[in-house]
Formats: sequence, structure tokens, C-alpha cells
Amino acid sequence: MSSEKQILSTCIYCGCGCGFYFKVKDGRINGVVPSKNHPINKGSLCIKGWNASEFVHHPDRLTEPLIKENGKFRKASWKEALSLTVKKLKEHKEKSGPDSLAFFASAKCSNEENYLFMKLARAVFKTNNVDHCARL
Repeated sequence: MSSEKQILSTCIYCGCGCGFYFKVKDGRINGVVPSKNHPINKGSLCIKGWNASEFVHHPDRLTEPLIKENGKFRKASWKEALSLTVKKLKEHKEKSGPDSLAFFASAKCSNEENYLFMKLARAVFKTNNVDHCARL
């Protein structure tokens, strides 16, 4: 007989950082329960938080990188995909200058991840063209 367990996590839908537990049974997430002791949400969740597990097992979810070649996508390793991304960004920067690049951050990342993303844009690629979807 399988038992359900709960795994503490952080909501991915905005920068607030609400805490909840994923309800897991037989290796599959089947819902969320808000953390009553979490200092941010104190047992509450918005509608997005309540549905934060909906995409995890969706059949259309991408679980590995894809690279487009000759009009078709092929599976790639993370190392290959990231190396190609770096190569293309460097090529574009050298050809058209740093201000030809723009970086668009996500509310689904933590504040710390967005800070690192901004540092990547400004310190590595030398552009101030950084925006965030929470402004839209």
C-alpha cells in the first residue's frame, strides 16, 4: 500500500516566496497544501499557488533542451544547449554591440535568481537592457 507524503517547497509564480507542501503519492504530485507556519503566506495561497503543481506532469511539458536544426527540433544535452546559447550571444554581441542584446527576467524565479540574471546581463554581456515580466 502506498502512502502520501508532503514535501516542503516554494511557490514558483511570483517573487513573494510563499511556502507550501507538494502532496506526493506513488511518485506523482497530486496537489498542494499551504504551509501554516510560513512567515510569508501564513497558511494562505493565491489561486496560482493552489494550482502550482498542474504543469508538472503535463504531457506537453519540456523536460530536456531542444535545438533547432534544418527546421526541426532535436534533443540535446544541457551542456550542448547552454554552450550553443553562450556562443550565439557572444557572436551577436561582437557583431552588433552589447546594447543589441536584451534580457527578460521572470517572476517565476526567486529574487536571488533574478539578481544573478541581471548581473549576467550587466557584468558579463555589458548591457543595461534588462526587464522583468512583473512590469507588464
